[in-house]
Amino acid sequence: MALFDQILGAVDNPSQQASTGQLGGIMQAAQQLSSGYGTSPSATQTAMSVVGNYVRSALRQKQAEAGNEQAQAFVNHYSGTGPNPRAVQDLFSQGQQQQVVQETAQRAGLNPSTIQAMLPVLVPLVLNFLQTGSNTHNSQAGSNSVLNTFLDADHDGSVDIGDAMGLAGQFLNQRR
Repeated sequence: MALFDQILGAVDNPSQQASTGQLGGIMQAAQQLSSGYGTSPSATQTAMSVVGNYVRSALRQKQAEAGNEQAQAFVNHYSGTGPNPRAVQDLFSQGQQQQVVQETAQRAGLNPSTIQAMLPVLVPLVLNFLQTGSNTHNSQAGSNSVLNTFLDADHDGSVDIGDAMGLAGQFLNQRR
């Protein structure tokens, strides 16, 4: 999987922000999200995949309108492991938020109100995952290999953030 390969490359590259500690923090936040809302890890991973697809579309739009630097700036500003409702509001219109909630609820088998409550954590987690490819010396540079792979310039749809997070969890477990 190209996205996960980029993440592993970023972990091994001292000029990129990725570290096993950062990946571990993201995975721990995802586990806490699952337990906090009483969802299974697989339902949370499915939710992450659906939300990731919508994040990709929104970031592609930002990239098309204002360039790679604007997409990177958004990732830098809103990535995290805690809830950030503003990230959701600034990324999605109200109508898009409803689409995200409905599709995620349907695909993950969760209540829409649960998804609505999880969204302010899911979006920053996806963005934090994307930030792993940022340059350690200049995080605004448009050379984020993880973000670029995620945005998948050829639009073949072969990128799935939920699968990449699952692989990251396996990777971290093997390193312990």
